[in-house]
Amino acid sequence: MSVNPYGPGPGFAVPPIPSSPPPAPPDGGRAAAVALLNLSGLGLGYALIRRWVPMAACWAATIVLLLVALPADADGVPGVALAVYAVVLLLAAVHGAIAGLRTRLTWPGQAPLALLLGVLLLAVPVGGAVWYDDARKEAVEQSLLDRLERADHLVTAGSRHTFATAESDYRTALDVYQDLVVHHSGSRAAEQVPDRMEAYYATVGAAYGHHDYCEAIEPLKYLRTVPRTMPEEELGSLTRWPDDRLATSLYECGSGSLSDGEADWVTQFGDLLNTFPRSEPAGKVVPAVDAAVKKAEKAVSGDEPCAAVEQLRSLNTRITDLSGTAGDAADGLGKAADRAGTSGDSGEYSCGVDQYKDGDFDAAQKTMDQFVSDNKHSKNRDRAKKISIAAEVAQTLPAAGKKLPTTASGGSISVTVKNDSPDDITVLYTGPVTGSFTLKGCGSCKAYTLADTLMTGFKPCSSGKSYPQRTISLPVGTTYFVHKPDGDSTATPASDTAKLRSGYIYTECAYTKQSLGSSY
Repeated sequence: MSVNPYGPGPGFAVPPIPSSPPPAPPDGGRAAAVALLNLSGLGLGYALIRRWVPMAACWAATIVLLLVALPADADGVPGVALAVYAVVLLLAAVHGAIAGLRTRLTWPGQAPLALLLGVLLLAVPVGGAVWYDDARKEAVEQSLLDRLERADHLVTAGSRHTFATAESDYRTALDVYQDLVVHHSGSRAAEQVPDRMEAYYATVGAAYGHHDYCEAIEPLKYLRTVPRTMPEEELGSLTRWPDDRLATSLYECGSGSLSDGEADWVTQFGDLLNTFPRSEPAGKVVPAVDAAVKKAEKAVSGDEPCAAVEQLRSLNTRITDLSGTAGDAADGLGKAADRAGTSGDSGEYSCGVDQYKDGDFDAAQKTMDQFVSDNKHSKNRDRAKKISIAAEVAQTLPAAGKKLPTTASGGSISVTVKNDSPDDITVLYTGPVTGSFTLKGCGSCKAYTLADTLMTGFKPCSSGKSYPQRTISLPVGTTYFVHKPDGDSTATPASDTAKLRSGYIYTECAYTKQSLGSSY
């Protein structure tokens, strides 16, 4: 059969030329390869079937994710970004599988080879995830190390201030250290915490190293609370680090306060005896208190006996308070308190004498009256009574206080004191001899008016009445008299200075006018 070279013969039609290659027969392997290649995040499955727009979308999604994720930080990629990207990859895989089912691959020609390539390229996202996770972990480590460094700076800054000022920073730093070892125990930062805690204790307790014991007390008390926050295995020997130092600080600070006459020593010694009752510093408390009592007792004979008496009384009160909570030291402290009280009472005599010599007659009288009341069996009791009388006289007649009275009595000169007053009176006298007595009021007597006292020849105790009277014997010399009304009388004391000489009989007369007067 021959072919006509000039075209078909009559009755034949020419078939049309197709506009695109015919669809390939369905191939599951090819669809799986495209899907796997799209899961790489690079849209390579679309590239093999010439779907450029979806491939560009895959690249865009991956670039956005990288912009969000990089550089890696401790917080990682936001969950929303990961979820959206996962959905994009899944859609790309499904869509690519559908498209690749009937579309021939541009390369490689065989679906199994493309499938193998897809499996291999899955290493890209997997490797990226592993790398990113490592980078994120390193970012976490760096973040924890930064926190550790900031905490260290707080501790260092605190060392330049008092504990009261720096305490909040110390607590903040401790919270960081505690969080690192408890919640990030495997981190590099956590491994450095034990060394940091040694520096922490040394810094907070630095006042002890400087022998500033009073300032060291509160920081050391604070450090004793740290084991409540930090695991003990992280502290080791630091757990007991503050104890001996705090005991020593309490004793040294208390001892210094005791020597300086301050009151804080009771609190410090009390804390020491209650917190560390069997410590070496606690054993020094009773001897220190005894020494303070002995020092005050010795000072009673010194230049400031009144201050020493006040110190003894203060010691008695404070030692008594301390002994109530002192445990094993209570007996020793109780004895010291008793001795301080007894010495304070007996020391009142020396205090009164000193006040008298200084011309503080009102204080001397009160002190001697108190001494007489407190010391019923003291050898100085009788003289204290005399000094009290002389001090009272000297308040009206200061010259009477030039000499300290003695316990002498009697004399060769008779002095009769009469009471021409309706008031009971007490007669006080001092000079070579000191004493006092009382006279009843004169029932028939009355107060003299001013006009009476101005009349010519006015002389009380001269009407022939029987006046209440008493005669005493006094030695030659100057004797100072004060007549003071007793009871509720508003009359004021009167006074007289008598220079007594041998060969005379003297009479003192007490009477009342606008105020109590005297004559002889």
